[in-house]
Amino acid sequence: MVTTTARRGTALATAALLSLLAAPAHATPRGASPTAAPATTTRPLLPEPDLTGLRGVLRTAQQQGAPGALARIDDHGTVQWSAVGVADRTTGRLLADTDRFRVGSITKTFSAVVLLQLVDEGRLKLDDPVDRHLPGLLPDDRITVRQVLSHRSGLYDYTNDMFADSVQGFEAVRNKVFTYRQLVALSLRHPRTTAPGGAYSYSNTNFVVAGLLIEKLTGRPVGTEYRERIIDPLKLRDTFYVHPGTGIPGRHAHGYLTPDRAGAPLVDATEQTASWAQSAGAIISSTRDLGTFYAALLRGRLTSAARLAEMKRWTVVNPAQGYGLGLRRRDLSCGVSVYGHTGAVQGYYSYAFTTGDGGRSLTALATTSNNGKVLNTMLGTLESAFCGARTRVGGTAGAAGRATSVERHEDIAPGVERY
Repeated sequence: MVTTTARRGTALATAALLSLLAAPAHATPRGASPTAAPATTTRPLLPEPDLTGLRGVLRTAQQQGAPGALARIDDHGTVQWSAVGVADRTTGRLLADTDRFRVGSITKTFSAVVLLQLVDEGRLKLDDPVDRHLPGLLPDDRITVRQVLSHRSGLYDYTNDMFADSVQGFEAVRNKVFTYRQLVALSLRHPRTTAPGGAYSYSNTNFVVAGLLIEKLTGRPVGTEYRERIIDPLKLRDTFYVHPGTGIPGRHAHGYLTPDRAGAPLVDATEQTASWAQSAGAIISSTRDLGTFYAALLRGRLTSAARLAEMKRWTVVNPAQGYGLGLRRRDLSCGVSVYGHTGAVQGYYSYAFTTGDGGRSLTALATTSNNGKVLNTMLGTLESAFCGARTRVGGTAGAAGRATSVERHEDIAPGVERY
């Protein structure tokens, strides 16, 4: 890989590196002051990305079972990307930075942004009980909007039951269309995991409730709110919410679900309604668009400064990670903290994170899911992108080697152990 400027490009076979157009300008968000200043122009003291290490991470993920793996770094106008493997196992077409994919739980940040814009507009408050806006939906009128967005509501994650068996569970819902209330009802069959405001407990149910809130407060489908509040203002040309459609528009990467039974063939999971996820995980996007989205968010261009500060009030997840309101914070080995979200949906694992000033972003994709080795390996893309090459371990970039913590399959069926 060679660092290039945003107006030059080269391709290096399967480990491709291209430089594309710089991120577009962003509109002033609803509810934000038109004079609100963007993030400071002083760049954080970050080491150069470890491009060799990044390639090593992607190759390892491919060796562990991902048909393809891709990473893109946007760094103050310079774009670098690398890909290995194929976008389609049937045709053999190589994976590239222009491929769209299902982003899974990265959708949660989009949903949180819309609700925070509605807070900016005075249409609800974060500490409102959910039942004030959706009477009778939940069994406890103490559960607040803030607790839903921070995974502290105690609502059980219905995907634990739905995907206890990965392939059988997926095939049962691949073409099914759920209502939000049906998904909430699946959750309410179980006792709550904590009291309202208790310990962090990740649950897709929370962001199904968020989708219901968006539609109740606006009177419009959640996809319309994504488009008019985020997608169109940021000119995200690869980002869609097609529910309940089953296809991915345009050029896209196929996603492959790894069966629970070792040695069983991969399942092409590309075509699906993703109705089991909806506002918790059904958006389609690209590495370019996700980098643009998170950079705009951290620069204060999607919400007011006050709402962004609320979004970054962290609940401890583990010693290296916090969760705010639909936003994750990762504390890396070099002392750098980055902000974004992870995503898992059948066939796809993704990471999308940016620095506090939005100046450097990393978006990474592996075209498989239900594979703990691949998930853990892809965490190394963050170290390579933001911490650089500080040591070498066994001929592989130290950044990749330092990603030794075990990632959990938290974004889908968090209560089911996967390996």
